[in-house]
Amino acid sequence: MKKSKFIFTIFCILMFSASLAQNIGPENGKLIIVGGGNTEEILPYFIKSSGGENARIVVIPTASEGENFDNDWYFMNLLKDAGVKNLTIIHTRDPKEANTDEFIKPIKEATAVWFGGGRQWRLVDAYANTKVVDELWKLLGRDGVIGGSSAGATIQGSYLARGDSKTNTIMMGDHEEGFGFLKNVAIDQHLLARNRMFDMFEILEARPELLGLGIDESTAVVVSNDMMEVIGKSYVAIYDGSFYKRDTRELKILPENSNKFFLMRKGDKYDLKKRQLIIPNR
Repeated sequence: MKKSKFIFTIFCILMFSASLAQNIGPENGKLIIVGGGNTEEILPYFIKSSGGENARIVVIPTASEGENFDNDWYFMNLLKDAGVKNLTIIHTRDPKEANTDEFIKPIKEATAVWFGGGRQWRLVDAYANTKVVDELWKLLGRDGVIGGSSAGATIQGSYLARGDSKTNTIMMGDHEEGFGFLKNVAIDQHLLARNRMFDMFEILEARPELLGLGIDESTAVVVSNDMMEVIGKSYVAIYDGSFYKRDTRELKILPENSNKFFLMRKGDKYDLKKRQLIIPNR
């Protein structure tokens, strides 16, 4: 083995070992990470987790194109139709504005925040290293909820898959750092609907210390601390170097460089710290 490769391998082992010693998900609060598509089945869960009729929800549409988003933006209407009364929408393209106390005031008073879909790099350009991200961590610290769909899902990981500002077909682009509410994790979305099942391996070849999550449309993972559970209609792909055979309930370690993954479905649970499926009793 060449010295440089040996050093890189040791580095990855140390990074992975460090990840096992710390929380992967947030210590408090909850993440609801949706793979895009229809949120009909997931939206009631998000609202209930956010406080139900007493929820105070902030919606951030910045991943979308355009400059003007108002109270009639489609996701605001979905929440209003579901009975949520205390809603605020905030948006800027200017990180200087995002770094002001006035801009983050609605987050300080929120029980939940929702990131809409679009392109995740727009969220990075507007909010990375600003008081917005700091305040989102404080929201989780008081047991609040951060949810998001599509781009609003990927931004929650530490590695920003499809973060290139030119096209969403580039897996490792000019924006590679997400907000990191899930540490050492890369999140892809629209998994089966857009035939993206094998795209994650490009990232994992270059960054083998990462856990890969691929979430299909109308499906979400719910993360509390280091426990993750699937809700919704479809599947979540896990890229962790193991393979689960549901018919025999057998979980095995894959050979190195194997391009295999396994699928989780509604009700399945996963320990993010141990990187291990909790084998269901069914």
